[in-house]
Amino acid sequence: MVRYSTTADQVLVRKLNTSLIMECLRTSGPLSRAGLSDATGLNRSTVSSIVHDLLGKNLIREIGLQSSTRTGRPGILLELNPDGGCAIGVEIGVDFISAVLTDFVARVLWRRRIAVHPEEKQEVIIRKAEAIVEEALAIGKERGLLSLGIGLGVPGLVDIQEGTLVFAPNLRWYNVPLRQMWTERFDLPVYVENEANAAALGEYYFGNARGVQNLIYLSAGVGLGGGIIIKGKLFRGSNGYAGEFGHMTVDPNGEPCGCGKRGCWETMVGPRAITRRVRKALENGRESSILSVIEKDPNRIDMGVVVQAAQAGDPIARTALEDVGVCLGIGISNLVNAFNPEMVVLGGALSLAGPFLLPVIEETVRIHALPQPRAALTITTSAHGADACVMGAVALVLDEILREPMLPML
Repeated sequence: MVRYSTTADQVLVRKLNTSLIMECLRTSGPLSRAGLSDATGLNRSTVSSIVHDLLGKNLIREIGLQSSTRTGRPGILLELNPDGGCAIGVEIGVDFISAVLTDFVARVLWRRRIAVHPEEKQEVIIRKAEAIVEEALAIGKERGLLSLGIGLGVPGLVDIQEGTLVFAPNLRWYNVPLRQMWTERFDLPVYVENEANAAALGEYYFGNARGVQNLIYLSAGVGLGGGIIIKGKLFRGSNGYAGEFGHMTVDPNGEPCGCGKRGCWETMVGPRAITRRVRKALENGRESSILSVIEKDPNRIDMGVVVQAAQAGDPIARTALEDVGVCLGIGISNLVNAFNPEMVVLGGALSLAGPFLLPVIEETVRIHALPQPRAALTITTSAHGADACVMGAVALVLDEILREPMLPML
């Protein structure tokens, strides 16, 4: 008589061990079978059996002999196979759609970015995003790569269990069942995540926060979002809505926010806050090199213009960035006191102004954060800039394969 619980336990243990080996190769490869056994604590027969299966699935590959070993018998080195499949990362922003196609080791094979108007209808923007995904899938097929899934980052509250965009303040979208729509359309696994959460995961996997177990990622575009990683895992809160730092009320009588409230932190520290400060200075008659760049049209002021002016020594641009840096530093001080992260990463448009913002933020945090939580803190900018979210969306796909033991294909 078959003992089903015992069989199920054995299957689960094997999937856990498989995931352990895959993650070990991702972070520490290439390794031999003996090296995997030493690194994971699994016995060599278990490692050999799992490696045999993974080689058969084309997810790992042998790349040659070790140069030397303690026993003098070189082992065959193993690593993740770049041709093991492809993943698609997509970001639907407020005024753009961006996508990348990567191989199994997250090497970008193709990318596309298009502008959209925030006032376009929801179905039009989604249809444009679907067309880009179709293009990526076709390119992956041309390269002979198995499509592993689609990761999608969106600027709002996401129901992770359902893959539904519950509310996107700056898009004015409500209850959009994105995972259901795209799973039916593309017949692939689809992972929908808040864009800042996705970017945090991408930074942890592929960026400046690689190997950092506890970090906070701040993503600034039209709005300001946050991603939290604790012990190497995204922290989503009880319902998946954690990290909405941009909507902490800082000044109840402040500027109106896209969420419907006033004085949210994002109204004081995002790119719009920076350009608003510059416009106000120009309206007050301050002299600036920005005037010649924008041909006296205030609507042409954006983060790129401000950063370029600051690099040239423009006092208005530098003052605006420094003032926003102080506001960022005060908010970050509160996050440091609350979460005690090892690292805070500035992403999105803020990463463009890193050389001007970081010194101000660091000094403000030194003043306002408690000494103990900030003692070992690093504050830095994203390694991926504008690609942070799409690389995070790729990480959503690969994370399932590398780390989730219940994934059927393993």
